[in-house]
Amino acid sequence: MKETLQHVEQMIDASPAVDVTETFQQFEQVLAELKAKIDARFDLVQDPSTEDLASYGTYPDGPGGRLTAYTGAEIDWMVHSWIGNPKASFANLHLTVWLGPQVRVPHLGIALLVWPEGWFYVDDIPRGDLVADTGYYDRYYAPNEESWLDYREKNPDFTWFTSRAGFIRASLSPTACCYSFPRSQANIDAVREVLHTRVDQWLRWVDEAEAVPEEERAALAERDLAIRRNIADRDPANVMGVRLFGQETTDRLVRGLWGGDRVLPRPGG
Repeated sequence: MKETLQHVEQMIDASPAVDVTETFQQFEQVLAELKAKIDARFDLVQDPSTEDLASYGTYPDGPGGRLTAYTGAEIDWMVHSWIGNPKASFANLHLTVWLGPQVRVPHLGIALLVWPEGWFYVDDIPRGDLVADTGYYDRYYAPNEESWLDYREKNPDFTWFTSRAGFIRASLSPTACCYSFPRSQANIDAVREVLHTRVDQWLRWVDEAEAVPEEERAALAERDLAIRRNIADRDPANVMGVRLFGQETTDRLVRGLWGGDRVLPRPGG
């Protein structure tokens, strides 16, 4: 298994400017398919704080994006977003689902990137200490150990991506997928299959989860928000937002990722 160890902007700057609109549109379709599965399971409403971010910039003529965030009785904050300039090699797409404190099922993190090669990330973001709570590890991470190893060993087109930011590396679970890959149709189809499998598994976990005791929910919600904000604030890819739209807009978008301007209340569990 090969490995990549570069910043996002380094990979973009080192590559020729190419039109990646076709791949971007395929990635949009993949996320739409996954979001449809999630929408079918949960009752969600869009938070008003992101209404004016549903379309920004000048895409398709230049840089643009979308950021819509949702909440509900079972979901604290779900983000469906993209930012970039597909005609100039770059698009970054996200679908992240942060559950409410009524269950301890891991949160769901998905990202797709064109720079101009392909890249994907999917992870079940832990709600506790995997080393101290072995029962939690065995329930949500041990089942994916073999498939995670198998993928690394048997997919030579996929290059493991190691972030240069130690904080980001620390945020990954032991069964996170984080790969760059050539943008062939076969590879895009393989990524689609992985993402659908992980989302289906995550939805089963939600359906099978036991309720968190009422007295433990406030602390769990506080931890969830701290992790969500820290990951959004410290994402090295934020520099690309500054390049495209400036610091003020980027700060607004980052707040949208963690709910810093939210209007609707957080679920009480």
